[in-house]
Amino acid sequence: MWLSRGLRVLGPGPASLRAARHILSPGRLVGSGTRGGAKPPDTSLFVPIAPKVRARPGDNVGAELSQELNKAEALRVLNKFYKRKEMQRLGSENGLDARLFHQAFISFRKYVMEVESLSVDLHIILNDICCGAGHVDDLFPYFLRHAKQVFPMLDCMEDLRKISDLRLPANWYPEARAIQRKIVFHAGPTNSGKTHHAIQSFLAAKSGVYCGPLKLLAHEIYQKSNDAGVPCDLVTGEERTIVDPEGRQSTHVACTIEMCSVTTPYEIAVIDEIQMIRDPSRGWAWTRALLGLCAEEIHICGEAAAVNLVMELMYDTGEEVEVESYKRLTPMTILDSALESLDNLRPGDCIVCFSKTDIYSLSRQIEARGLECAVIYGSLPPGTKLAQAKKFNDPEDSCKIMVATDAIGMGLNLSIKRIIFNSLVKPSINEKGEKEMDRITTSQALQIAGRAGRFSSAFNEGEVTTMHRDDLPVLQEILSRTVEPIEAAGLHPTADQIEMFAYQLPDATLSNLIDIFVSLSQVDGLYFVCNIDDFKFLADMIQHIPLNLRVRYVFCTAPINRKHPFVCTSFLKFARQFSRNEPLTFDWLCRHINWPLTPPKNIKDLVHLEAVHDVLDLYLWLSYRFMDMFPDVNLVRDIQTELDSIIQIGVKNITRLIRASDSISAGADDASVQRGTWTNGKINVEDANTPDQAFSGSRRIRGSKALGYRAVVCKSDRPERAGGNTLSERLVQQGHLTAELLQQLQDEWSASQIPRNSAQNLSKSTNKGSRKKKK
Repeated sequence: MWLSRGLRVLGPGPASLRAARHILSPGRLVGSGTRGGAKPPDTSLFVPIAPKVRARPGDNVGAELSQELNKAEALRVLNKFYKRKEMQRLGSENGLDARLFHQAFISFRKYVMEVESLSVDLHIILNDICCGAGHVDDLFPYFLRHAKQVFPMLDCMEDLRKISDLRLPANWYPEARAIQRKIVFHAGPTNSGKTHHAIQSFLAAKSGVYCGPLKLLAHEIYQKSNDAGVPCDLVTGEERTIVDPEGRQSTHVACTIEMCSVTTPYEIAVIDEIQMIRDPSRGWAWTRALLGLCAEEIHICGEAAAVNLVMELMYDTGEEVEVESYKRLTPMTILDSALESLDNLRPGDCIVCFSKTDIYSLSRQIEARGLECAVIYGSLPPGTKLAQAKKFNDPEDSCKIMVATDAIGMGLNLSIKRIIFNSLVKPSINEKGEKEMDRITTSQALQIAGRAGRFSSAFNEGEVTTMHRDDLPVLQEILSRTVEPIEAAGLHPTADQIEMFAYQLPDATLSNLIDIFVSLSQVDGLYFVCNIDDFKFLADMIQHIPLNLRVRYVFCTAPINRKHPFVCTSFLKFARQFSRNEPLTFDWLCRHINWPLTPPKNIKDLVHLEAVHDVLDLYLWLSYRFMDMFPDVNLVRDIQTELDSIIQIGVKNITRLIRASDSISAGADDASVQRGTWTNGKINVEDANTPDQAFSGSRRIRGSKALGYRAVVCKSDRPERAGGNTLSERLVQQGHLTAELLQQLQDEWSASQIPRNSAQNLSKSTNKGSRKKKK
């Protein structure tokens, strides 16, 4: 009965055919090969280990039983063994591909030639072969024994394959499988009321858990629930708030999705933004919640593109999916004309950028027109984001314009009339962990554009357009597409799985263990292994610090911004202090961050304060995993709240900070060249009274090149390079270098040439003088 219903809901498309194959072939595999469907391992990840030599010098029993080994003859025998195709084939059958066979042989030959006393059996067999009483192939068992010492994973490959088998993740959660859960999927676009309906069920239940992607969303539900008279606790990676004065846990909890419990029973569970199950880095958290929550009824909210995948995943658990579809509550219109000039801004406008450089540039240009604007981007603390959102939403406040990244896509309720895309290109990380610059997807565009004309806001209709004219048809085409169905859900190796791996490979590093795990892992066609580059980066950073494996694993799962050196340095210091078994006290932390801190004087100061806020977040995150070693949670939270206020001051005065940064980067340059660029060793100057020139003229600046008062459009008399851009222009465009930093480097280079030229001129004049004296 349920089977036919499931296929009917899926419809006649490819997803239904996939479901039919799923039903007919429940043992489906991905990357299956020989040996029970196992794929060949990536042996480039196998790191050789120095073999343990147990024989003591002078204790050569083999020589006593036979005779001294002729090393030259032994070398000839070993080289003959290596060249034998039959031996290489036998090695391949035992897991030694050409690369491993070669490495193992080099180690074996070195062992034979350099060790004074070989093992007795190897000494005797080598002597026999050298004397013509044995065949060179007789060496293979001894070679294989040595190879398994050098590459211990060869001896336990089957066990490693079993540990890394990820084909049945539903079986990892026995508590959830012990109950029959009801799954309700609330499917619809942004601003359709789907989450509102799910939360109503959450509030009406005897017990419940809300799982959201952001701290802001968890905090919103926590606040809403308590305001409605339903006691609700808050649990995020860095915060635990129990509303009961006596410390008893409430029946309801709002949490970030990584923090949800898969062992606590609930009546109702809500999983928000289910489409993030495909996220290359965090998708595993949605998979874990979907498969593992112990709730009688699970309400899932998100894009309709995830419906088919959820139904297929629930087929493995034997649970039915009920789909509730929603439509947008307010109309949204794609305008026929682009903004083209900041002079055309209106109250309720929000310009969306994909880099902080663009945020800084546009906010300065807007305020140069006498307009006040709010600023929101991802690395701002939650309190600062909420303060900026409140400022923008307040009808009594003069701030009516917002400049933001796609951080506004979820978690903030904003009164936006018109969304303006400054660019349609966004940096992203692919499956291999590589940075790419690509156009935003339909899903991303809809998520951002849907923030305009939000229901119950000051605007009943939403509008969307672009900053530049030729981007508008591209945006129209992107938004006209249907969102592609989500094909797979993310998985991540657990601490228990890695510990079992480490038991088999005690000498491997954590980073290497992870690499081998992923290489050997087998996943069902409905799943993929999430990107682990951040985990490996942290694992390599603290590999030299003595920590037990479980502690090391927890440290490496900490959510930190690895792009900021100060955060990485702090992470390293935390781990080193922990390894000494010395608690990280409040005084120790204050010395590290140089507390107290002052309001920022320029953008560099603001960025540093944001990094310090991340360090305090890291302290709080670790404090809930190692309470004894991070004891001063309340004191740290107090200074973090104070730091949030300091950052709010900086963001409020962001235009002044940008101006200060410009004056610093200009250095000794004349103020008249503040809007110049470097061309063939000359400064090209623009009129400081034409801030819109970046938006007009034959070649306008877009994306990361829109750098406000310091960006110009000028013709260079240099020949065009391959690709049409210079290296410096490409670095700026890709976000690796800011225009301010580029200008500063150019100024420093110019300054360095002056003394060099002076020295050269002095040298020339000295030489002329000496030649005259000789004459």
